Amino acid sequence: MSTTTLAVLVPLLPFLGAAAGLLLGRTAPGFVRPLAVLPALAAAVLAVLVAVRQGGGPALDAATELTPTGSVPIELSLHLDGFAALTAVLVATVSTCVQLYSTAYLREDPRYPSYAALVSLFTSAMLLVVYSGDLMVLLVGWEVMGICSYFLVGHYWETEAARSASLKALLVTKLGDVPFLIGLFALAADTGSFQITDILGSVAAGGLDHPTVIALLLLAGVAGKSAQFPLHTWLPDAMAGPTPVSALIHAATMVAAGVYFIARLLPVFTASRAALLVMAAMAAVTMAGSALAALAQDDIKRVLAYSTIGQLGYMTGALAVGDRGAAVFHLLSHGAFKALLFLGAGVIIHAAGTNSLAAMARMDGLARRVPDAFWTMTIGLLALAAIPPFAGFFSKEAVLVAAENAAAGHTEAVPAAAGWLVLASGVLTALLTAAYATRLWLMAFRGRGAAAPDHGRQPLAMTGVLWLLALPSLAFGLAAVPLADWFDGGQLTPTAATTVLGTGAAAVGALLTYGLWQRAVAAAAAGSYRSAEPVPASVAAAESAAEAPEVAEVTHDHPAVPAGPAPDPGRALLGPLYRHAAAGFHLDAVYDRLFVRPVRAAAGLVRFLDREVVDTYVGGAGAGTRLLGSLVRRAQTGNVQSYLSALFAGAVVLAIATAVLANLNAGS
Repeated sequence: MSTTTLAVLVPLLPFLGAAAGLLLGRTAPGFVRPLAVLPALAAAVLAVLVAVRQGGGPALDAATELTPTGSVPIELSLHLDGFAALTAVLVATVSTCVQLYSTAYLREDPRYPSYAALVSLFTSAMLLVVYSGDLMVLLVGWEVMGICSYFLVGHYWETEAARSASLKALLVTKLGDVPFLIGLFALAADTGSFQITDILGSVAAGGLDHPTVIALLLLAGVAGKSAQFPLHTWLPDAMAGPTPVSALIHAATMVAAGVYFIARLLPVFTASRAALLVMAAMAAVTMAGSALAALAQDDIKRVLAYSTIGQLGYMTGALAVGDRGAAVFHLLSHGAFKALLFLGAGVIIHAAGTNSLAAMARMDGLARRVPDAFWTMTIGLLALAAIPPFAGFFSKEAVLVAAENAAAGHTEAVPAAAGWLVLASGVLTALLTAAYATRLWLMAFRGRGAAAPDHGRQPLAMTGVLWLLALPSLAFGLAAVPLADWFDGGQLTPTAATTVLGTGAAAVGALLTYGLWQRAVAAAAAGSYRSAEPVPASVAAAESAAEAPEVAEVTHDHPAVPAGPAPDPGRALLGPLYRHAAAGFHLDAVYDRLFVRPVRAAAGLVRFLDREVVDTYVGGAGAGTRLLGSLVRRAQTGNVQSYLSALFAGAVVLAIATAVLANLNAGS
């Protein structure tokens, strides 16, 4: 079987699994789990086979005309290069792990059949984006992912949080998709094609007339889909969905699509120095701001969500300095350890009965209750913090090396200012990332207080997946040298300068957080925290969240949580900035005042005008017609003498009027 045929089957199999799952979910529930797991597993095996055959060599292209348009043709095409081959392996592998994990995590959920089918459709759409060689076909997968995310984030539609989060995710991403679509049409108008290879050839020949406008329009769509500032606010709220969905969205689909899109069309962006500067500034703000916000979150999933935003900022920063190899390398590395972290968080939530880190910090022995999650999440957090020799160290250092080269002026077409922006914010974010990773580990696994609840050993389908994902989180970075040819032959190994900067910053962040934790624990043991003391609002909110039953995530009774605030090194580290970081720096409140309230006010005005003005005129027209009809109806008496009298009177009036007018005309 040819490589092209195998590549076509990779997105097709999950699509067929989704269709079959939707059709048979009610009539044959016994087939739901096999239809969820087996197509994803087969797609993963085929994706690996395609990657082996492609081998990082020249891109493989195949196309057939999809429909005649009369102008720019739309073709069902395949563009298979090293980026696509490896990204497809990541997507299919993580999807398989999520489907397998979900069979145990959602085993008692009555809506599991529709959930599994939507996950399969989600996977198929992302694989379509990865393999597509035509931008219009890519757009189909792009939009299908947005629709699937709406339903999956809103899986627990009984809760207000899930309904609001799903609607917010849809609206924010669609806000970015509008300029994205305009940018695609502008790009096709300039180059005369939707084919990626034709577009890149035209750009190389200088055929792009409006590079800055096109790049910025496309960047808006990428910011929405990949949760970059200022369109990132939907991603933390999307944690209202099931944890496996969070792992899928954050690790391999949806948010990865925007980064992958820029990597595919990077020459379009490098054609505009202004666009690269905007991208670098966006990445810098995203990295540092999300890391600060992660340090103040109480929900374990929201910590990981802000972490994803920051890591996507690293990828965008690598692209802003013209190195798509470093960006995709970090995309693959991040996909492995972030899927591990989210699925591990699901095990912890399942065992602890709460999402709250404050509640976990008041539990003793949680690490012993979930040893698989403890060890694998430790590996994932070390990779996230970029501690050598874990995968995140090599991929994050590759980004810093690319920024260093751009800052030194070694990268053509990239402004040195963009390099300095990415390098400075990247080092700062490395410190903050190690700090919030250490904080999460300490609060989740080194809590003090009542014994953690014991619900027995977690299902093998959940713990086995964690160990499977721990392997690339530990060892994928060692593939930096052999995979360099897959990524344009760029440098993916760290230099002495970036190693000292990045690892030194991470070590400072981890040690500082550990010291503050020890101080907070000692203060709590000495009685500094007494129940009579006022509890800060953020801690009170965390405690109320911990005491509320997490019906969306937990399948057993919620444990009793000891009262009182928990030690939090993030509070000591951020100081007065803590409450602002916990609220995401109030960006949602800003959007509410700038956009939501004016739109609601305008909608209220339109409703008032429609009801009081338009409806009044319509009602008045009807009332006038009814009144006129009533008067005419009164004149219809049925008496012939009355009709003759009226006719005679009218004739007399006409005669008199005629005479008067004749006299007036004669006198003039």
